[in-house]
Amino acid sequence: MLSFRKHRRGLVLLLAGLCQPLQPFQSQPSTVIPAGPLPTSENLRYSIEWRLITAGKTHLAWTATGAGGFQANLQIESAGLVSKLFKVNDEYSSNLDAGLCAHSSLMKTNEGSRHRETRITFDAERKKASYLERDTVKNAVLASSEIDIPPCVCDIICALYRMRTLNMEPGQAGQIPVSDGKKSVMVRVESQRREQVKTPVGSFKTIRYEAFLFNNVIYRRSGRVYVWLTEDARRLPVQIQVRLQLHIGTITLQLEKEGT
Repeated sequence: MLSFRKHRRGLVLLLAGLCQPLQPFQSQPSTVIPAGPLPTSENLRYSIEWRLITAGKTHLAWTATGAGGFQANLQIESAGLVSKLFKVNDEYSSNLDAGLCAHSSLMKTNEGSRHRETRITFDAERKKASYLERDTVKNAVLASSEIDIPPCVCDIICALYRMRTLNMEPGQAGQIPVSDGKKSVMVRVESQRREQVKTPVGSFKTIRYEAFLFNNVIYRRSGRVYVWLTEDARRLPVQIQVRLQLHIGTITLQLEKEGT
């Protein structure tokens, strides 16, 4: 197996997202059920598969705040053989308003000897995003910048929840304004096809979406990211898959538990 140290960024860039091929699933009726309101509280746990092994675990927590907005927290941990080769423990938090516009995000990256803290502040009034990246071991600023953004923009987690509010038939497409603090773009989202997806928590009728984040859109590297959302009003993301270059391969997140 190739060294995980060489390919660790593929695991981390899933945000951004089965090795068994899925067969197309035809559901009736064909009309997409309108999305319901986003939950006030949600806890989703995923397994991460890479090169036919369990590479890690991911926990996504979503909570409504008293101010009428939302907070999302994502934790990524390596597991098993991968953790022995290169330990990963990353935390990402995002604060959004009621309209799913990002206000701020914080990413704490702990990957081997690499320890970083990245803060992004989205100022809707000034239409600016401020980016600050620090090395927490050396207590040194590595990067600081400010860019122009639309009045309402999503970070990566926010974009996933915005996607869940879309009502698109397979074959239709839309756009979501996304910024990582260094770049601000309109990300194309395609509703592609219906598929039946089996997970540890059950079998689901889903629609597969593709979000065009790679190939120098948000991320420079070549790749594709797919999200399978249930076809019911919940739009539950039961599977997320990131397909990168051949030497990195495919990383799959599959829902394995709901709740605490």
